[in-house]
Amino acid sequence: MIMKKEVLKRCLLGAPLGLAISSVITIAISLTVGDGRYYAVVPSLINDMGSEINAVILQAVLSMIYGAAWAGVSVVWDAEGWSLLRMTVVHLVITSLATLPIAYIARWMPHTVGGILLYFGIFFAVYLAIWLSQYSAMKKRVKEMNEKIQK
Repeated sequence: MIMKKEVLKRCLLGAPLGLAISSVITIAISLTVGDGRYYAVVPSLINDMGSEINAVILQAVLSMIYGAAWAGVSVVWDAEGWSLLRMTVVHLVITSLATLPIAYIARWMPHTVGGILLYFGIFFAVYLAIWLSQYSAMKKRVKEMNEKIQK
């Protein structure tokens, strides 16, 4: 029961964070385009949804679900008795399962086999880079703690 409460708490914190990150990304993309316009969503999503406001609402809801999913699954890293490999695989599988439908529906990737493969190639590369940096930081912290204990 405690774990379910923790997942719910993290999901509730992650939802607005997902929306905030999504908003920052759209601002960054708009600045990168550099024509002075704000690109809230991709044009193909506007076409799918029939209007820009419908597309923005859908993307906002999907961003909140995405943020909630990532925050909720972070409890995996607190699982006692699990190996690092098990934690990583469970986390990667769940985040991948959250990523594919949301990125597909929001049209964050082209709706082609190549587009999906490219999107997931980038996703896995970023995931690996973040995981390696976190692993290195944790390894360093454990080494420092062990050195303090031995003194």
